[in-house]
Amino acid sequence: KDGMHGLKCSLLGVITVTITIAAVLLYDKVIERSFSLGTAAMDNVIPLLRNTIPPLTSKKHKGQDGRIGIIGGYMSVYYLLIILPVFQGADLSHVFCTKDAAPVIKSYSPELIVHPVLDSPNAVEEIEKWLPRLHSLVVGPGLGREDMLLKNAKEIIERSKLRGIPIIIDADGLWLVAKEPSVIQGYQRGILTPNFMEFTRLYEAMHHEPLDSTDHKRSAQQLAIAMGHLTLVLKGEEDIITDGKNMLTCSQEGSGRRCGGQGDLLSGSLGVFAHWAFSSPPDATKGMNPSLVAAFGATSLTRQCNRQAFHKHSRSTTTSDMIQEISSAFKKLFES
Repeated sequence: KDGMHGLKCSLLGVITVTITIAAVLLYDKVIERSFSLGTAAMDNVIPLLRNTIPPLTSKKHKGQDGRIGIIGGYMSVYYLLIILPVFQGADLSHVFCTKDAAPVIKSYSPELIVHPVLDSPNAVEEIEKWLPRLHSLVVGPGLGREDMLLKNAKEIIERSKLRGIPIIIDADGLWLVAKEPSVIQGYQRGILTPNFMEFTRLYEAMHHEPLDSTDHKRSAQQLAIAMGHLTLVLKGEEDIITDGKNMLTCSQEGSGRRCGGQGDLLSGSLGVFAHWAFSSPPDATKGMNPSLVAAFGATSLTRQCNRQAFHKHSRSTTTSDMIQEISSAFKKLFES
């Protein structure tokens, strides 16, 4: 018995060491593939982004360049709503919100198509009718954490997955994922965009242990793997983008002004880039995960807008000022 016990312990030790070595090698391999927004990124990722951006032409009909759905509400949603149809090049923006939020959102812009159904008894069925028309879905900004709204959002995510729609989850949507990771786990067209606090909550929910904050890249890779290799955008001093296999870092100069709404701008932009990337021919991204390409586009555009707005407005910079920079920032990054 002692001999068998010793053998089992030895085998367990060998297996543990083997797994540890494999994990280290995988991490090193991921880091070797990582780029920062500099010469490497410009040479490797920006051209791929340009391949996915649809050309402007009078031969298209309304909606071909993007019909984006948003599950959210109230002020937070304003920033991502405006960016989609007007500035970045998507054609239509459908907002699915609660009844009391609808009048406020409708007042923002005539381009918005507002559906005040999110808190209705048949919310899921009403929204599902529109899913065949949508090219991507942004879930979370301004959503709130009421059980009924989260339940409806969960069911909408599940039905969107069945249709292969790219799904970007931010803000209160990440609260839902932390409670029920299976709602998006393993969905290769899912993209999470947490800030550090949201990331910590997700990491600890998945790993059941405190986050080691000394190595953000390793932690982001581990969480992406645990989530089934979906794409994760960890926002911070540098934005870390990984699907657990590959990693990009966007450290383009922005500003020290951390005004509210920038995350909404990022997730809204990502909704557009994700549609473009996934609807492009396979050779457009040269084998790179379309989610990574889309996320890099959204982070670099958001940072460029932040930089340009800050140079004009300094400490008084708001996200509304950043929105005004989208056209020139987009042209500078992707069309020059």
